[in-house]
Amino acid sequence: MRKLTGELISEAIAMFIIIAFGDSVAAMYILYDPSPYQNAYWGVCIAWGLAVTLAIYVTGSVSGTHANPAVTLSLAIFRNFEWKKVVPYWLAQVVGAFAGAAIVYVLFGPVIDHYNETHQLTRVAGGAAGVFFTHPGLAITPMHALLDQIILTAFLLFGIFAITEQYNEMAPMANSGALMIGLLVATIGASMGYLEAWAINPARDFGPRLFAYLAGWNSSALPSPENYWWIPIVGPLIGGVVGGGAYQCLIRPFLPARVRAAEAERLGLASGDGALPK
Repeated sequence: MRKLTGELISEAIAMFIIIAFGDSVAAMYILYDPSPYQNAYWGVCIAWGLAVTLAIYVTGSVSGTHANPAVTLSLAIFRNFEWKKVVPYWLAQVVGAFAGAAIVYVLFGPVIDHYNETHQLTRVAGGAAGVFFTHPGLAITPMHALLDQIILTAFLLFGIFAITEQYNEMAPMANSGALMIGLLVATIGASMGYLEAWAINPARDFGPRLFAYLAGWNSSALPSPENYWWIPIVGPLIGGVVGGGAYQCLIRPFLPARVRAAEAERLGLASGDGALPK
């Protein structure tokens, strides 16, 4: 029980870190005129990516830093993560994201109010909502956004599985995997983020969305225009399974190190001991 408690605290802290920095850079992007990032969008992507990297370095030794329900689900399906921990991990991730959004609100609350007053917006009408949660971009319908989120999260999990694969001899060594995962998140944002702000993480969107609902954004947060709130939850969960499954089927069976290990285990079984690698 103590071990699980530590893991849940770790997952909450990981999401707290990611949202505290990520939603803060979103605030810098949206609320200021001129924005320091309007003509330097890569900076937004790097900030999100480095927030993920920091979260991994802080919490990875305790919980593995899933920091994403889609990652947790995919690890349960493909990499023997305990199913009984899946829902507790999800809840911890949402709690951490909610707390991260609260810190962003403490920091930027006056700026949010100034922005809405200047632009004659209200929270209920969605003023400054993009600080906290995602929404479809130019010409993107909710159902197209669902497809986008499946694809983007598939890329994420495909990359994470490759980076963390024990038999992948090209994977980053030692602790540099955390940086590569952060850069993967940044790259997805830099190349596809304008579609719907690249949620690719149900907790990243729902935790801050829930906070915003309670902080006065009301129906613009939940259920949100066109009942969009469920898209950044369902899309990433499906996409994570697609991406993780694609790696397990298309790449992992052919890794030379795994083939050698399987052959060694086969010879061991022939002599009466050993087991094939999973």
